[in-house]
Amino acid sequence: MFVYVLNCHGNPLMPCQPRKARLLLKQGKAKILRMEPFTIQLLYGSSGYKQEVSLGIDAGTQHIGIAATTEKVVLFEAEAKPRMDITELLATRQQFRRARRSRKTRYRQARFQNRKKPEGWLAPSVRYRLDAHLNVIRRVHRMLPVSRTTIEVAQFDIQKIRNPEIQGEQYQQGPQLGFWNVREYVLTRDTHTCQWCKGTSKDVILTVHHIESRKTGGDRPDNLITLCETCHDLIHRTHQEHTIERRSDGFRDATQMSIIRWKIYEQAKALFPNVYLTYGYITKQTRIEQGLEKSHAIDARCISGNPQAQSDGTTYLMKFVRRNNRQLHKATIRKGGKRQRNTAPKYVHGFRLFDHVRFQGRACFVFGRRSSGYFDLRTLDGTKIHASASVKKLTIVQRATACLVERRAAFPPAP
Repeated sequence: MFVYVLNCHGNPLMPCQPRKARLLLKQGKAKILRMEPFTIQLLYGSSGYKQEVSLGIDAGTQHIGIAATTEKVVLFEAEAKPRMDITELLATRQQFRRARRSRKTRYRQARFQNRKKPEGWLAPSVRYRLDAHLNVIRRVHRMLPVSRTTIEVAQFDIQKIRNPEIQGEQYQQGPQLGFWNVREYVLTRDTHTCQWCKGTSKDVILTVHHIESRKTGGDRPDNLITLCETCHDLIHRTHQEHTIERRSDGFRDATQMSIIRWKIYEQAKALFPNVYLTYGYITKQTRIEQGLEKSHAIDARCISGNPQAQSDGTTYLMKFVRRNNRQLHKATIRKGGKRQRNTAPKYVHGFRLFDHVRFQGRACFVFGRRSSGYFDLRTLDGTKIHASASVKKLTIVQRATACLVERRAAFPPAP
C-alpha cells in the first residue's frame, strides 16, 4: 500500500510508504487530505523527486480499468464503475413532464420544431460515460505526477459479430428488411406463436408485449415478444412481467463505445499532456505473453506499458453514485390519486447517504438510513455488513462524494 503525497501547493509528488507518512503527520509536517485513497499534503516547501509514471486506461461502459505504474512498481490500480441509471431517470423525468401537460395546469404548448441540437451532441447517457472516463483520468492526475497517459480504444463491427460472412450490400440489409413494421417482424420472428404457452391456450388473438417498460427498453425487437391475449392478461394480472427475460443482443455497450471511443482520446489529449492510444488486440497479446490473468485492472497495467511492474496486491474499487435527488414526488401514484413525497433529510443523526463509516473495525458505506437510528451498511459491491446497525456504533471515515472509493486486496501479494 502506498500513501499519496501532494506538496504545499497541491501538486502531486511520488507516493511514500505508510511509515514515512506516519512520521510526517506525527511531526506536524503534513496533514490528511483524504482517507481513501489515503492522501496527505505537505505543510512545507518541497521540490520532490519524481519518476516517469505511466497511466493506462481500459475504457468501457460498465467497467473502467485504471493502472498507474513505473517501470518496476504499480503505484495505483483500480476499477471504476460508472452510473447505470441515467436512462431510467431521464425517462422518469419525461414521464412527469408529459403528465403535467395533461393535468389542469397552466398549459404550455409542446415544443418540437424550435430546438436544434448543437454540433457534436451526444445522448445524455453516452455523454455521461464520456465524462466519467475524463473524471477518472483527472482524479489520477491530481494524485500522481503522471507523465504519460495511454487509452485503449475499441472498434466494433456489430453486424460482423452477428454475421461473420456479411459483406458489401448486406450491410444495408438489416433483419427487418421487407417487413411493414416492427410488429409484423416480431410476429414473424416468433412464428405467430405465443412464447408463453406455445399455443396451448388456443387463443388466436396475438399481442406484442414489451419485456422492459417502453420508457427504458424502447420499441426495439429485442425488447418485444409475442403473447396471446390470454397469457398477456394473465402475466399483467399476476405481476409476472419480471419472469420474461429480454432477448438482449449484447451490443448496447459496444455501440456506445463505438460512439465515444475517439471523443475520449481527443478530449483527453486536449486536457492532459502526452496522451496516446492503443487497441484491444495489442493489450490481449501483451497479457497473454506475460502470463497475466484477465481483469480490467491488469489490462490497464498492460496498457500503461509496464506489464511486469510489481504490485503489493492493493487495489481500489471506485463507484460513481448520484449526489443529490431533487425529485419531489415518487413516480408511483398511491390509491386515491396521491403521490408519495420523495424528500428526505440531508442528514439523519449526523450521517448522509453513502457516507464512508467504520463499524466494528470494518469499513463500509451507509446505503440506508432510518430515523430510529439504525442504518443499512454495505460495501461497494453490495455485500451486506449489517442490515440494522446502531448509529452509536458508527465512526465517520469520510463524507460522501459523487465518487466512492473502497480499498481492497483482490490479488494477494506474492510470498
